[in-house]
Amino acid sequence: ALAFAPLHKRAFGVAIGVAVGISVFLFTAVFLLRDPDQGVGLTLLAQYFKGYSVSWGGALVGMFWGFVVGYVGGWFVAFCRNLVIAISIFVIRAKSELSQSGDFLDHI
Repeated sequence: ALAFAPLHKRAFGVAIGVAVGISVFLFTAVFLLRDPDQGVGLTLLAQYFKGYSVSWGGALVGMFWGFVVGYVGGWFVAFCRNLVIAISIFVIRAKSELSQSGDFLDHI
């Protein structure tokens, strides 16, 4: 029963959002601590995250946008998983009921 329990969309979205937000912050922080003059690899995030730059302030902006993107992605994944599980259970239950009542007319 627990294997087919639906995921809580909001909780899963928050969990993924926090993980992605912290990851973006840590990637930027590690990059700044190692070599702050080479911002070539992470500057592409500015194309996706408005206000992001390879700086400490940009790391906070990236953490915010990472949370938003992670939340939306996590919510959508949980929604799709719940939908697929619900459809699968419906189909399995319908086939089972049909096979049990398939010989109904033979008894009349």
